[in-house]
Amino acid sequence: MGDLLDLLAVWMPRQRWYGTKGRDPRLTVVADWPLDDDARLLLVRDEAVQPAIVYQVPIVQRAEGSVPPGSLIGACGEGHVWADATTDAGFTDQLYAWITEGGAVGTPENGFVGFVLARPAGRTPAPRAVARVLSGEQSNTSLIFRPDEGADGVPVICKLFRQVNPGINPDVELQSALAAGGAQFVPAAIGEVRGAWITPEGVPVSGSLAFAQEFFEGVEDAWRVALDAAAAGDDFAARAHALGASVAGMHVALAAQFPTRDPDADDRAAVVGAWDRRLAIALAEVPALAPYADRIREVYATAAAAPWPALQRVHGDLHLGQVLHTPSNGWVLLDFEGEPLRPIEERLMPDVAVRDVAGMLRSFDYVSGAVADDDGEAVRAWVIAAQRAFLAGYAETAGAQPTDDDPLLAAFELDKAVYEAIYETRNRPDWIGIPLAAIGRLAPLD
Repeated sequence: MGDLLDLLAVWMPRQRWYGTKGRDPRLTVVADWPLDDDARLLLVRDEAVQPAIVYQVPIVQRAEGSVPPGSLIGACGEGHVWADATTDAGFTDQLYAWITEGGAVGTPENGFVGFVLARPAGRTPAPRAVARVLSGEQSNTSLIFRPDEGADGVPVICKLFRQVNPGINPDVELQSALAAGGAQFVPAAIGEVRGAWITPEGVPVSGSLAFAQEFFEGVEDAWRVALDAAAAGDDFAARAHALGASVAGMHVALAAQFPTRDPDADDRAAVVGAWDRRLAIALAEVPALAPYADRIREVYATAAAAPWPALQRVHGDLHLGQVLHTPSNGWVLLDFEGEPLRPIEERLMPDVAVRDVAGMLRSFDYVSGAVADDDGEAVRAWVIAAQRAFLAGYAETAGAQPTDDDPLLAAFELDKAVYEAIYETRNRPDWIGIPLAAIGRLAPLD
């Protein structure tokens, strides 16, 4: 196992889903489930950062030269190599069987006991399917399973969680509950895979390993749909209104299916503290924000003193890229995992629903930076109309709040823009004007 861990310590940092860039991995095996003579499903703990991160790494042994270059992990013996099993038909066939038929494996290995479970549900998948890894993934690996030739059934997309935590992943928990409640604004749930393992402290735990849903063929996400509409000067108000209604429907359903509670002083302090910490980072890295610092703090103070709604479960990372436009279901919301960089404990806690609304408003605003426009006025007018229609659609389903003059929404939107200013300064300096313009509107100088 030592040689394999050495290979993984070189290979994992090159993967997009590896979350500890810039540090040398310190790896140990948490669980090792042999799937057949050639494949294994590993949980690998990385202590290069604290708290340590546990990664799911399915591997397969194959003949040298028979695996895609990006999947190659390293040599494992004469004429054979270890490879990432997500590109191997043997492993993907086993994964598809788990999510569509159920099943389990459990073998003591290195003092650890594990099992894998699947719970089929929802639309009927094909008995046989061909897998393809979805490109562009970052924190996870998704595979699309299309029915094999001559097989009937819906196509399936399965997200293999690369970072694994004890408990049910919120992506599984929230989408499964919404789908079971009959919501049309989420894909039908197909099945899930769970594992059980022993922590280094000797505590038995279980958690989500993968989640499968119906896959919508030939559709585009709302970001692409919005960009095309803005570039063509097409009216987007009706579609933005419907999107607002879908987001509100999600919040209403989540509040009905999961516990809610009134925020107390500690809840408010935690949110305001996060705003203040983010602003401090931004002021250190984005000099152009300095004139707005006092006004930003005033917006935060006004929101802190305003009435707050009950806290509830939310999406947590909502933007136009997390929404599909489908002919059968209309707007469909995806990826309820929350911000991947936030600790899982935070992502499972009740939150303020306007966080999601602010994320969508900021996403609409980014259309103005991604669409070429000589004077900017036409696209800016398009953005304003789309944002107002979105808020109107939201309010009609969820109630009178939020509105564009809601102090709490203004604070969350401003905090998001402050975060964007940090991100753009670090990664895309040419785009810094988008969040800076938003900050100027949300915290105008006297």
